[in-house]
Formats: sequence, C-alpha cells, structure tokens
Amino acid sequence: MISKLNGFRILDLFCGAGGFSWGMHKNPYFKTVVALDFDEKAIATFKYNMPNTEVLIGDIINPAIKEKVIFLSKEKRVNMIIGGPPCQGYSLKGKKLGLNDPRNFLFKEYLDLVKKIQPDVFVIENVKGILLSANGWFKNEILKIIKNLGYAVDFDILNAADFGVPQSRERAIFICSKYGTISLPKPTVNKYVTVRDAIEDLAYLESGQGRFEQEYITTPKSEYQIKIRGKTTKLFNHKASNHKQIAIDKLKLIPPEQGKEYLPKELRGKQKFKTTWGRLKWDAVSPTIDTRFDASSNGTNNHPFLHRAITPREAARIQSFDDEFVFLGSKVYVRKQIGNAVPPLLAEAIANRIADYFGLKKE
Repeated sequence: MISKLNGFRILDLFCGAGGFSWGMHKNPYFKTVVALDFDEKAIATFKYNMPNTEVLIGDIINPAIKEKVIFLSKEKRVNMIIGGPPCQGYSLKGKKLGLNDPRNFLFKEYLDLVKKIQPDVFVIENVKGILLSANGWFKNEILKIIKNLGYAVDFDILNAADFGVPQSRERAIFICSKYGTISLPKPTVNKYVTVRDAIEDLAYLESGQGRFEQEYITTPKSEYQIKIRGKTTKLFNHKASNHKQIAIDKLKLIPPEQGKEYLPKELRGKQKFKTTWGRLKWDAVSPTIDTRFDASSNGTNNHPFLHRAITPREAARIQSFDDEFVFLGSKVYVRKQIGNAVPPLLAEAIANRIADYFGLKKE
C-alpha cells in the first residue's frame, strides 16, 4: 500500500503567509493545492509567492467555508493536511488561559476535516505549551481523537535550530499516518547557523532607512546567505523601523550584543522581562522571533550593533525564508506574517522525513 503513494497533495489549514507550505515545497514530492486562512493580508502574501495554490479566505468554523474546503480537497485529490491551529491560548508566555480560551479548541475543527477528507498523512504544528496546557488535557484529547480516526502518531518538541534555522524556536510537532508510525525527523545540522551567518550582509541600514524593494549592495558572507539569496536579484522587505529619537538614544547606550543592564535604572522601563532592549548576539542563534520584532523595547530583537530593531527581511532570514519570498502589506501585517510562520527549513525537514518513510527519494 505504501508504495502506491508517489507524492503528496497538501491542504494547508491556518496557513498564514505560507512558511509551512514553502518549506514542504522544497521537497519535490510535496505540493500545496489548497490553503485556508481567515487573514486576507496573509493570504495575499501566500498567493503572491505560491500562485498555483487555490487559496481560500474564511473562518474554519463557518460551515460554508468548511464545505468548500472539503469539496476542493476532494476535487484536487488532497492526501495530506498540514497546519497549526492558532496557539495564543496555549502559550506559556501569555496568560495560560487553557480550557477557558475558545481558540484552543480549533484543533477539533482541524481534526474534523481530517475525518472528512481522510488524508494519508497529516501534521499538526503548535507551540510547546499545547503539550503542557491544562495539565496535558489538550495533548491527551488530540492523541485520543487521532487514534480514534485510525492514525498512528509520533509527537514531541522540535527546536528549529536543529534543522538549520538560525533561531531557537521550540514547537510541538505531531506526524500522523494511516501506514504506521512515522518518527519525527532527527537534527540535520551538527553546528548551529548563527545570527551572523543569517544577516551579516544586511548590516548597513540605520533607523528609518531602506525600501520595500532595492538592489543588493553587498556580497554574501556565509553559505547560509548564498543559499537564502538563491537566484534572487532584488532584496525585498529590508526596511528599518523609524524609531523615536529616545529609543535610538537608549540603544546608543547599549554596547554591541548586550542588553538593558547597560541602561540607567530610570531608562529601563516597567517591563518585567529581562530580555527587553536586548541586542542579538552575532555568534549564537536568535531567540524566538515573535510578531513585534520591529520594536526595540519588545525583547532581544535589536541589531547586534546598529541602533535599530531588525528589519522584516532580517527577521525572515532568521525564520529561514528565502530572499525570493516577498511579504505584502503594511508593517503591522508583515511582522505578524513573519512572527507567526512555521520556519521553512523545519517544514522541509518534516517533508524529507515523510518522503523517506515512503521511499520517495530526491533526485
């Protein structure tokens, strides 16, 4: 039975800007044919970068939308589903709303589509808090439904840094299959890709500088930069936030790669987190990129030595998006698209593991 699978036609749920699909597409046996999200700005970015995918804008809870997803999935012979149901309610960083947050039950909508479409394989991605929230209730409920649907499952927490992403980003991953247990991928790198590897060639903009589209003015300085540039001839989304002078003056007080401990106490602000006003370290991986990476006071997302937060393109590099991937929309939408994305190199590692299980070898 396994040998009959010669590739995967994917339905991407809660697809956002498309990091999960973009990474899957790096393996030639995977192609997203249908994608759904309620965020029309993110869907515009998805469609721009993957124009051959049928994209739908709407809420998965809406019965009419759900029926359309099922119809299109059957028409296009979908045999794989991927997606990460919204996760703010599980977040260990947030309010830990658990059972009181209705967003936490969208996994049931995802699994209901699994039941109706019957893919050969599906993958759930989420914050690691989903395994711990409400004393493990969500994890146990998800596993119970998966097994009742007749799928074998392997799950655990993966760190994107182990798969060549220049960022420490831990995510819970469930790989589910009708054809036995597919184990999670093993780390693909022996040496972490660092912030320097990712963005050193972009270290020339000051606050407020840059444009949506521009020429490259430097040569790549690492293997990662060569790979991430690919055949692209233009640089997109490399525009620095226009910080207030008070923020720039604060950053001038913080030495390269250091944090707010160098600020006088009266300038440190009321934030409780130690990481606010932090600078990235060149020769380490970045902390997790979130949806407010462009604000200097948000966390450790300021440039290692320039007096600004990282740009959307630098954040996209740290998320492992290729430079050819263009983010559309205003700053507030773009930062959300990047911060919420599945790192493509993590998605590619999952695709490669699934392909390997089914004996599908890259040429």
